[in-house]
Formats: sequence, structure tokens, C-alpha cells
Amino acid sequence: MSDRAPQPVERQLPTEEARDLLALVREIAQREIAPKAAEEEDAGRFPREVFTLLSESGLLGLPYPAEHGGGDQPYEVYLQVLEELAAARLTVGLGVSVHTLASYALATYGSKQQQVEHLPAMLGGGLLGAYCLSEPSSGSDAASLRTKAVREGDTWVIDGTKAWITHGGIADFYTVMARTGEDGPRGITAFLVPGDAPGLSGAAPERKMGLKGSPTAQVHLDGVRVPDARRIGEEGQGFSIALSALDSGRLGIAACAVGLAQAALDEAVRYATERRQFGHPIADFQGLRFMLADMATQIEAGRALYLAAARLRDAGRPFAKQAAMAKLHCTDTAMKVTTDAVQILGGYGYTADFPAERYMREAKVLQIVEGTNQIQRMVIARHVAGPEGR
Repeated sequence: MSDRAPQPVERQLPTEEARDLLALVREIAQREIAPKAAEEEDAGRFPREVFTLLSESGLLGLPYPAEHGGGDQPYEVYLQVLEELAAARLTVGLGVSVHTLASYALATYGSKQQQVEHLPAMLGGGLLGAYCLSEPSSGSDAASLRTKAVREGDTWVIDGTKAWITHGGIADFYTVMARTGEDGPRGITAFLVPGDAPGLSGAAPERKMGLKGSPTAQVHLDGVRVPDARRIGEEGQGFSIALSALDSGRLGIAACAVGLAQAALDEAVRYATERRQFGHPIADFQGLRFMLADMATQIEAGRALYLAAARLRDAGRPFAKQAAMAKLHCTDTAMKVTTDAVQILGGYGYTADFPAERYMREAKVLQIVEGTNQIQRMVIARHVAGPEGR
């Protein structure tokens, strides 16, 4: 074995409690998640028992208030937890990020009564959430969504189809954006829909390039009746709630991307320091050494970028531009680093006997979900140069 094995990530954490939390997460990741990741991803198996364990360990509601079952942790800490989970298995890290996104609307815009009634189970009761904004004909143009909610007394009747829903068909609750009024963003309202609501069903999961253990499916709502008490925020406020949630969700994707890239770098370092050619470890050859140096530098830059955005959020300052930058940079980095990891492993990197090829397949979707990286560039440009067509 080489004496140049990857070193643990050096983290700057604000409290001793946070350090203990990250130690717990690493223990769970190494004991319960990483050993089964390759086999279960190959089989397309979703590890629901892992999410039950994470819920029991207080890890599914970290950035939300303790009074409702959350962990009262700043985003600076929560995102580093996501990074550790994603490094062990992206299905788990991404799943926690999506669950946190699905809980955001009620935790941030719900009434006190709604929060008392629903949040404890959502954050620490073993439930799993899904976020329903995209539709078959409205992805990046989310404001054109067609799912409708029609009011009948104190009940809303929802009809439509949502697409590309992580945890679609298996979630216990869905945060659903539906049209209740005029066309465009002002006619959209948010609802908390139970996973067992009559008329709600999940289609067969999509057949994907990667993340095969994470179910992604259309969700059909056929006359789903939801009481007005499950409407989140005001009528017509749903689109602004959705965008606010996505600003935070993009930081989750950025952290997951850094975790995946770190796992790929660690695998490349392990291989390069153990594989010998021409009488030397291949890590001694300048061509590979420079690749490893570039990979490590881009990962550190991504980590610094998402943490800087998180600290702005924790301080109550605007962070939408920085969130878009973090999502853009970190997911592009994950794609580049995982591709380079496959190259460093050579022919072995192209086989399923090593995890590098899985990391590469998984990285691609991170450039697409929660706003494609082209959309991120549009968001950033608006902050830098102002809106288009002025």
C-alpha cells in the first residue's frame, strides 16, 4: 500500500457541536452507505433504510428549527454534511438535499399552525419528501406550468402531471406548485400534498444514465383533493416560494457535486499511488501529477464558493448570485474531475469494477437538475449586467 493515500478533508467548522456532527456523519457514511453503494446503484435499489437511519440520527432536518424537530444548524454546516454523504453515495446526498428542498416551503412560509402540525414528522419522523415544480412541457420555463388547482369551498382539487421528480412515487409528502389563477408566475400557489392522497400516483421510474438507485419519475395528480389548510403561503405566492427554495437548493447541489468530485479525486489518488509503470508509481509522472493538482484545486475552489454563499445566507444577506455561481462552478468541476479520474485509471476507469465510471455518469445530471447550468449563467449575468432587453 502507498503511504500517499488521500487525506481527510480539512474543514473549518464554527462549533465543537458541528465537529461532532461531521464525525457522526462520516461514521455513518463509512459504515452504512459507502460499502453498499456500488452494488445497490448497479441494482437500482433505493436505500430507504438509510434515510430512516438519517432521520433517527437527526440528519434530515439540519437547517431547520429545533422546536419543530430540526437540527438548528447553519447552512455552512448542513452543506458540509451533504458533501460527506454525497462522497459516500450521491443517491443519499442528493436525496437529503431534495428532502430539505421539499421541506423548505412549509418551514419558511407556512403558518405557525401548519409548522406545528406537519414539520416534526417531516423533519424527524422518518418521512421523505419530494419537490414538484417541473412538468413535461415546463422545465427551465417553470412559470408556464399547467398543473391546475381549482377551489371548491375549503378544498382544492389538483389535476396535472409533474416530471423529473426525485423520490416520485415513493415520497411521503410532495410540495406541489399548481396554477390557481392567471397565466405566468403570479398565478401559481404552493400546496403540501400527502403521498397517499387519493388520485396521486407515480409513473415508472425513468431509465437513467446514472443515479440508478435514486427514483426519478413523473407524478400524476388526478382530482387530488387537498384542504385549504395545506395551502402554503398566499394564493399566487407559489412561484416566489419556488424560486426562494431553489436558491437554497442550488447550494445543496453544489455541495453534493463537491462531495462526488472529492470521491473521484480520492479514487484517482489511490490508484495513481499504487499503480506502477516503468518501475515507478504513475503518480510520479508529471502529466498525472499536474492532473491531480488541477483536480484538487478546482474542488477546493468549489468548496470555498459554496461555503461563502452559505455564510451569506446564514447572515441573512442576499445570496442568489453566489448560489448560482456555486451550482455552476461545482457541478462543472464534478464533471471535469470525474472525467479526469476515469482517464487516470485508464482502461480500469472504464470498467464497472472501479467506481470512477459511476462517478462520471452521476456527475452529468448535476449540471442539469435544479436549473441547468445555462440557466445559472443567465441568473449570474442578470446580477452582473442587469436584466435582458432593457
